[in-house]
Parts: sequence; C-alpha cells; structure tokens
Amino acid sequence: MTSSTASAHAQLTTDRLVLRPWTMAEATAVVADTRSADWADDFPADGDRVIAGLLGQYPAWLGEYGHRLIIERDSGLVVGSLGLFWPPGEGTVEIGYGVVASRRGRGYAPEATRALADFALTAPDVHTVFANVELSNPSSIRVLEKVGFHRWNTREGVARFGLTSPDRRLR
Repeated sequence: MTSSTASAHAQLTTDRLVLRPWTMAEATAVVADTRSADWADDFPADGDRVIAGLLGQYPAWLGEYGHRLIIERDSGLVVGSLGLFWPPGEGTVEIGYGVVASRRGRGYAPEATRALADFALTAPDVHTVFANVELSNPSSIRVLEKVGFHRWNTREGVARFGLTSPDRRLR
C-alpha cells in the first residue's frame, strides 16, 4: 500500500526493510479491523491497534518524524510498526516499536529501531532518543542493547534506555 501523502524523504530504507509513514486510511482500517492484502497474517498486533487509534489525536505522528509501518522488502508485507512520539521535549524524543510474532527473531526490530533512531538524531531539536521497557520484556531490552542504547535507570519494573548523539548534546 502506498500513499501520495507520504513524502519520499520520510521513507527510510534498510537492507531488508522499508519504514514508511502510516496513512490515515491504514489507521482507519486497523481500527475497523479491515484486513489488507499487504499485511502479514498476524498484523496488526495490539500495539499497532493502539497507535492507529491515536493517530487522529496526534497529527504530528503522521509527519516526517512520526510513526511508520515496517515493511519487509522481500515480501512487501507490513510486519510491524515503530515510531517517534513527536514532538520532542527538551531535546529528547521517545521511540516505540513492535514486530508481529511471525517475523520475530529475524533482527527486524533492531534494524528498524536503529534506522529510525539515527534519523531522529538528524532533527535539529533532538539530541537523545529514549525508550521505556518493562523488565518483563527481555526481548525488547535486547533490541535496544543491540542498537546501542544504554540503560539510564529502572523504576517500578520499567527500565529507561537512551541513545544520545554526543556531538549534538551541547547544542
């Protein structure tokens, strides 16, 4: 599925994935539980449904630095989503990600997270990307560690990880 409203500069391509902005039509289809032939059999997951339901309330999430669908380049299927909870605050922005169960264990989550975090750090008002992860989710912790995020702190069963661009922190 493509969108004329999704700008080409907002699409990110990695070795195995395309990360492109959601469209409102896709968000509406997810909320309405209307299947698309371009989706993996187990897309959307619960987290995708939550994000789709919030996109109308947070229009910045549909922008250049917002939320994206994770598309497998080989199959063309949507296999998850990830995004930045835009706009940033005091130079930091939160990232979230999820890959459907049928595609886990292939390294897609770190590949997508690395690409989007690197892209976020190119924004003039961002020097740090962070994520909050429940300690009961060791797979997600491993994703962040593989990407180079460092654990900052842990409170009430949730660890906060961050990735800072050292050359931009002082700007």
